[in-house]
Amino acid sequence: MNRTDRLHALSEELRRAGPRGRTAGRLARWLEVSVRTVKRDVSALQQAGVPIWATAGPGGGYVLDAAATLPPVNLTPAQAVAVAVALAGAPDAPFAVDGRAALQKVFDVMGPVARAEAERLAGRVWVRGTPAARPDAAAVVEEALARRRVVALRYRDRYDTVTRRRVEPHLIVRSGDRWYLIAWCRERDAPRWFRWDRIESAALTTEPAPPRDAALYGTPPADAHAVVEHAR
Repeated sequence: MNRTDRLHALSEELRRAGPRGRTAGRLARWLEVSVRTVKRDVSALQQAGVPIWATAGPGGGYVLDAAATLPPVNLTPAQAVAVAVALAGAPDAPFAVDGRAALQKVFDVMGPVARAEAERLAGRVWVRGTPAARPDAAAVVEEALARRRVVALRYRDRYDTVTRRRVEPHLIVRSGDRWYLIAWCRERDAPRWFRWDRIESAALTTEPAPPRDAALYGTPPADAHAVVEHAR
């Protein structure tokens, strides 16, 4: 999640919390950033005119003025639950933080009758199991892909060897039961697959990732498809 999206998600989460507000620690865990980053983001929103107030004392945090509103959304209860099912089934997936923010927004702006029906229906759909871990570096990799930037990775391979790579993100792929980053590796001067849960750290650079012919990365299997078909 880049900073612009994070600022939007932060304001929406505070709007959802209402007069109860949210502590900096809770917001940091939800957005997968540090408390310091949350405080800096809140300050930026306040300077931009967003009516966020700080509450002092034990349990204190941030509260968004009730005047902040969202436009209505026209989703059926079943459609809202479908989004919830997709997210619950893959909490380790790329852009999961953005997905949680989007889902909460969907529920928040539904009418009271539709929301009650969506919550009733969602309570009838359960998931069980332990998903693969979402790496701490996920947010940085997602931002690199979204902004088309080179990213510096610290990566541990199958032989437990740690290397540092500067890569150009191309795709994030789920194959079997695992997620992978497909990227152009500057050190190998070739495309490489990096297993999502083996990326130990990532640092976003200011260097743009140049466009490359998709054919360099090979042909996707016949049963592979983009999460939105027209996005190919």
